[in-house]
Amino acid sequence: MLNLVLFGPPGAGKGTQSQKLIEKYQLVHLSTGDILRNEIANGTELGLEAKKLMDQGILVPDHVVIGMISNKLDSNKDAKGFIFDGFPRTVAQAEALDALLASKNTAISGMVALEVDDDELQKRLLLRGKDSGRPDDANPEIIRRRIDEYNSKTAPVASFYKEQGKYHSINGIGSIDAIFAEITKVIGNF
Repeated sequence: MLNLVLFGPPGAGKGTQSQKLIEKYQLVHLSTGDILRNEIANGTELGLEAKKLMDQGILVPDHVVIGMISNKLDSNKDAKGFIFDGFPRTVAQAEALDALLASKNTAISGMVALEVDDDELQKRLLLRGKDSGRPDDANPEIIRRRIDEYNSKTAPVASFYKEQGKYHSINGIGSIDAIFAEITKVIGNF
């Protein structure tokens, strides 16, 4: 089973590369952002709480996210693997994910980190915000907060996977196909 953490700051291209990886490797996409947006669209209590936090650029509590991921894993027992897009975002989440996967007799195969500098991220997110309609992509102050949140809280997750020998860095600037080719080379070594 291929369980891949696709890692990088907001706007690094995780969503774009996820789609290509899903098609090539027939993985189930686990995007916490998509799961949360679905909860918001359905107007659930969790969705309303999550929307309030997301609109401020604040992370949703770990136990909520882990519970949603566990449900998604259980509902896809015959999957060839999973791609974790935008999760884990903290070392505590990485530890919880490892424990959750171990309880289901599997593990993370590797982490692929898309590296993109902060200025490029801001440009990409503002551009995406024009099309997506997402308020967190249209406001430069919220974008800056999201990038700062990533740099202070999420980037340390890379060290967690480095210690396990599962971390692989890819330059996230270039053509979509060139970046994808680099990612598939890395996956070929898992």
